[in-house]
Order: sequence, then C-alpha cells, then structure tokens
Amino acid sequence: MEQLAGLAVGGDEVVPTASNEGLGIEAEDMAGDGVAMVMVVKEPAVKRGGAEGGLDCVEIHMGDDTRGGVGESRIECGGMMDTFGVRGATLILIAIWLAGAGCGLAQGAAGWAGAVGRGGRMAPEARIVVVDEASGRVLAARHMDEAAMTLAAPGSTLKPLVLYGLVSGGRWDPGRRVACTRKLTVAGRELNCSHPEMNPMDAREALTWSCNSYFAAVGATLRPGELRGLLAPTGLLGETGLAAEEATAEMREPESVDDERLAVLGVERVRVTPLELAAAYRWLGLQLAAHEGTEAARVVKAGMGDSASFGMAGAAGLGGVPVAGKTGTASATGGGQTHGWFAGVAPADAARVVIVVYLPAGHGADAARVAAEVLAHSPLRRTAR
Repeated sequence: MEQLAGLAVGGDEVVPTASNEGLGIEAEDMAGDGVAMVMVVKEPAVKRGGAEGGLDCVEIHMGDDTRGGVGESRIECGGMMDTFGVRGATLILIAIWLAGAGCGLAQGAAGWAGAVGRGGRMAPEARIVVVDEASGRVLAARHMDEAAMTLAAPGSTLKPLVLYGLVSGGRWDPGRRVACTRKLTVAGRELNCSHPEMNPMDAREALTWSCNSYFAAVGATLRPGELRGLLAPTGLLGETGLAAEEATAEMREPESVDDERLAVLGVERVRVTPLELAAAYRWLGLQLAAHEGTEAARVVKAGMGDSASFGMAGAAGLGGVPVAGKTGTASATGGGQTHGWFAGVAPADAARVVIVVYLPAGHGADAARVAAEVLAHSPLRRTAR
C-alpha cells in the first residue's frame, strides 16, 4: 500500500502528519474516492502536517482494539487537520471500514468525507462543515482550523433564527404582510433585494425570497437587548466545543433602530464562525422537530424548504437531496469583496445532518452550489436513490 499519511501523539492528542517514516503506518485509498485507510500499530513520534498523496480526506477513529471498538471518529478534509482526544488507546485506526458492530457512524462519516472532498474541489477555499444532527458530532470538515477561527458577518443566514425566536415567543405575526419595492437603504447602506417583483409577503414568503425589506421591518420591532436574547440559546454566540481551539462570536449591542435592522439582516454588529453557525442550525433543526406542530416551526421549516427548492437558496436543491436552508452574503466593511454562506439541514423533512459552507470570496448562491455538490455525493443521495 502507498505510504500517504501519518499520525502523531502529543499528550492525549492525535494529529495527522505529512511524514510517516518509521511510524509503522500504511495507507490505501481502498474505495477509490479519495478517502484513505490508515492503521497505526504503535505510538509514533510527535509531528504535524497534512495528508499527502492527493487524498483530500481521512477518517480518524480511535478505539481500544481492532474489532471496531467504540471511540472518537472524525473526518478531516484539506490542509491542516484538527486534533483529537485519545482515551489512553495505543491502537489508532483511520479507516473507511471498521469491522464489527457499532461502526455505522464511521462508515457514514467516510461517505461524508468523500462528499466534502468533492465540494472542496469545486471551491478549494471553502470551509465546509457537516454535523450529525442527533449527536452534534462533526462527520466531515474541510479547512477545519479556518472554520473554527474565521469570524464573518452571517448575512441572511440569521433570518430563520430570528424569525423562529420571535414567532415562537409571540413577538411577530407570521401572517403579517410587508410590501417590498426591492429598494432598501439603511443608515446609508444599500441593501436592495434581488428577488423577483412580489406582492406583499408574509413570513414564509419573505424567508423563501430572503426579503430584506421584510426583515428590516422585523428588526425595527426589537427591544434593547432582545436580539442577543434570541441568538444566545441557539449556540451562535459561544464556543461550540467542535474544535480544540476556536474563536468566539463578536456581537455589539444595537444602539438604534437602524442598528437593529442591520444586525437582523446580518450585515453589521454580529460576526460568527462557520462552527457557530453549524451549532445554531443544529439547534434550529432540533427545535423544528421537537415543536413541529407550532406555527413558528411550520413557517420557518416551510420557508427554508422553499428557499432551498425554488427560492434564493435554490441552487442547494440541485444535489438531489431535499434540503431546508438559507444563503447569506455580506462583506467585512460594508463594501468591496463579499463572502458567501449556506447553512441548512438535510433531508428537509427529517433532518439527519447540518451542512454549512462558507466562501471567503463569493455570494450565498455560490455557497449553495457547493452545498449541492456535497449533497450530490453524500450518503443521503445514495439513500435517496
């Protein structure tokens, strides 16, 4: 087998390395999909680096024996890979296949690794994170270090989170309709809508088409401190625990009605990491499932589903997997280069994963296309067939 990757043990951590000289490690792309199988048979020296040999991803599984013992399992794709806790194990497996019962998560993660690798080939700089909805564990990631440390304005990905909180708290009537001329200026910033000309929209339609006029009206109703109160329970504003080192969201309290509008639109006063956005959308997915009979859940789920089907995030639905999600586009300074987001849950009707794509340069529609590429090659797509 081709010598492709290595691991290092430092204290209670395992980190991949570029060199495997003398480490007793062998690797093979057994499935031909860019995911390596690696077995470490003895404790190696401490080194750091990235996977070599053209492989985009490796799966790291730590168990106490070779029989598929339960341990930590994680996928990493592209560039430097993150660290992983080891519970005193001297045998470490990185594998597509783990024999014995209880290895379904590892095999599913391997499938997501290949899918994330495909998305990465479409957009090499993309930060991509796939999180298991039930457990909250990272199934696959690309540029994980950057996903943990990048802080950026979330754009319109905030809209479903704010809407769900306000409607569930009785603070906003989702049946209320707001007219939109597709022209909007807030505090000197042009935030024109790009959706087609529409009749006055209700909450579901406004979420589908990401109407800035509608959500600016929502923002104008917020009380001092209310936005933080809406976002804090989602996990958006704090450490996620998904990485050993991660940045924490920055939020400046709005000081005026225009500040509230800009914050709700996700263009000023709030900056988050891709990991925090993934944690928030996992929270939202769990809320929609737990309270599916409520008006808030029905409206937000339908709006996100429509958005990723035929609305502003419609490109995400081209992967052949029903997905409910939202795009976002913003810039660091209110002008110049924009960055793009897609955040969503899939399948739309019974979420199993959260997927977040962040593009350092681009638009939300670009991020949605990357998400579609990931979903098109994911285990969910194979199940749908």
